[in-house]
Amino acid sequence: MSGAGKAKGKARARVLGLAGWVVGVAAVLAALPLSASGRLPDRMATHWGGGVGDSGAPDGSMSFGQALSFPLAIWSVLVLGAAVFTVTRARAATVLLPGGVFLAGAQASVVRANLDDEDWRQADPLDGRVLAAVIAVAVLAAFAGAMIDRRGPVAAVSPAADGPVMDIPAGERLVWLARTSNPWLLLTAAVLGAVAAVAAVAGVGGLLAPAWQLVAPLGIASLAVLACSSVRARVTGQGLEVGFGPLGWPVRRWAAADIESARAEHRMPSQVGGWGYRLSGLGTTVMLRAGECLGVRSRGKDFAVSVDDAARGAALLNSLAGATCSTS
Repeated sequence: MSGAGKAKGKARARVLGLAGWVVGVAAVLAALPLSASGRLPDRMATHWGGGVGDSGAPDGSMSFGQALSFPLAIWSVLVLGAAVFTVTRARAATVLLPGGVFLAGAQASVVRANLDDEDWRQADPLDGRVLAAVIAVAVLAAFAGAMIDRRGPVAAVSPAADGPVMDIPAGERLVWLARTSNPWLLLTAAVLGAVAAVAAVAGVGGLLAPAWQLVAPLGIASLAVLACSSVRARVTGQGLEVGFGPLGWPVRRWAAADIESARAEHRMPSQVGGWGYRLSGLGTTVMLRAGECLGVRSRGKDFAVSVDDAARGAALLNSLAGATCSTS
């Protein structure tokens, strides 16, 4: 596939991911009050005076229909604004990720406060700790969205090389970049994360207890699968850097001086024991798809990662390692 085709594919994946997020948040905002409708008063407390905490008493209300539709209306405006006023949706994730988290958390808090009350004036005060946690998660979501928005298509920047060593012109610095992702691992991480998020919101809303026994293992599993769902390999004068997950973090690095050899090789999931981050007799393999891998040997240990254009990355690494050895 050409570089332009890969860039279009990544852009399409980002758009589809955001579309799924938009639909998912809307579904959560509607499902929370609907699933608890038999336990909610006809009018729901939606505003509390005196701040958040034990002293905050409800001083404003909405009908059930208004309490259901108002957050959805805010979400619709936020989505439309992100689509209209951001350039080619480049900053959409920065806006929609924290916005969705905050609205879902706020809706869950409102439902929980009104749960099992006959009159909205009997609603419990909002839990300040829960709201603080919602705001903290929204801030983290904003950071993650900004990281996603900043990531653009990646292309290799180096001359072609037929052999395992590349000639580096005097005074020039070459960089090789490659990225690979596995859509099935991404989908698995998304499903696990979505179930964990729904369980967390249901727990905040008082509809599921104890929620954290389900949220914790599913959330950890989602993050683990997400970290192994995509990789970004980068070769510079310092050596090799492999970043994991959509955000390119965590990162594993090899100094050029420590690399004994680099190579392009063909590996299959059956050889290394499956998909993801695998340990086998061949060493460590980040297996995202069968086929071409960039392999390095450093300090007697082997590492390989599924990336395209591995031959040029290996050639540049060998040249850098050789240059480092000759000057040391």
